[in-house]
Amino acid sequence: MRSIFRSRSTLINCFLLYVFRILHTKYTKKMENKIRCIIHYFQRISDKMPKGIVSFERKVLHLKNHSTQISCPDANFWSTSSVPLCRFEVHSSGLIEDTTTEALEVDFADPYLGGLILGFGVVQEEIRFAICPELIVGMLFLPVMADNEAIEVVGVERFSSYTGYNTSFRFSGDYVDEREVDTLGRRKTRIVAIDALRKPGMRQYRADFLLREINKAFCGFLYQCEYQLYQKKLQEYGCSSALSEAATSTSMETSEGKFSNHKTTNSQNDYQRMDQGNNIGVATGNWGCGVFGGDPEVKTIIQWLAASQGLRPSVAYYTFDLKALQSLDEVAQWTLSQRWTVGDLWNKLVKYSTRRSKGETNVGFFQWLRPSIYDRVGKAGQPVPPAPHLARPAELSQSRISILPRIKAGARRIHF
Repeated sequence: MRSIFRSRSTLINCFLLYVFRILHTKYTKKMENKIRCIIHYFQRISDKMPKGIVSFERKVLHLKNHSTQISCPDANFWSTSSVPLCRFEVHSSGLIEDTTTEALEVDFADPYLGGLILGFGVVQEEIRFAICPELIVGMLFLPVMADNEAIEVVGVERFSSYTGYNTSFRFSGDYVDEREVDTLGRRKTRIVAIDALRKPGMRQYRADFLLREINKAFCGFLYQCEYQLYQKKLQEYGCSSALSEAATSTSMETSEGKFSNHKTTNSQNDYQRMDQGNNIGVATGNWGCGVFGGDPEVKTIIQWLAASQGLRPSVAYYTFDLKALQSLDEVAQWTLSQRWTVGDLWNKLVKYSTRRSKGETNVGFFQWLRPSIYDRVGKAGQPVPPAPHLARPAELSQSRISILPRIKAGARRIHF
């Protein structure tokens, strides 16, 4: 593991050290209710200790081509991609954590995993950590994410129900998680933490910032355990991949070479056979918007492109009834009807962003792409401002999986 003392940028989330001081000096109702969620977790496990495993994986797209590692795509890779766009479903109501089908659920992360869960924040990431407190453990050993990194957590259990958001957040009682368990003993809950640019302003329309955002999402959405199969599928689509043709960079370790209570070796091939995370869609929402200040139309398209390139079968997008995205479903269905590839839509996004950054247009991407749809929803002629929701981001030199066995003792063993 990279030394956490080498530089300030590699420190863990230090809010772990200040949580009680903050609660004492800056009491608010929303913070009280976060603590109620965590206390409820301890009440539950004191009554009955959960069984199973939670795994933490740092996913990395390496910055240089490597014979055995996955490398970061360049702009040419995206502009020439012939991968078709995946299915896109729009939900104006509902929450990512309540998705009814198994999916890769996006955590609008802070560079420091967990964000302000133990501080003042109560937005998307902090709420997810409050209702699934096992996520907080990752803050102890997962340093800040770099631009080419994401974190995936599999197997956490939800313990609390809640209402509200931010200042209106309230603990509303017990939650019984009935999700199935996989062959590794993990609940079929997959959460991927990806951090968007913070307060990007007009920079977000620059080519290098678009590339940063799409590679960040791609890192999170790509199922790295079957990268060789991914390369084969790309060839079937006629793609000359700019990524290194290699095996996955993901590795797995435990202290004894096997999982507790499972006849499972630490063989990566065994893990790939048992971990069926490659055939599920992505459940996401207004990543990088709201307090992070991103353009919701641009961020939506970036996530769709990344999921499609990662060969995910679908995207379930929760708009949280955001006004700026009221035409999203119609735009998405029209786009699919054009039979565009990832490269086609990426090139249109780059063209729009170039004009936007030069001041040659001030309308939103959807109106620019398909004016007639925008007219029908009553928004024609109005510029679309970057609109609400949130986002957040952690870092290591290579991708590893940490296994967190649930054991009966008060402490947990963590291997990484």
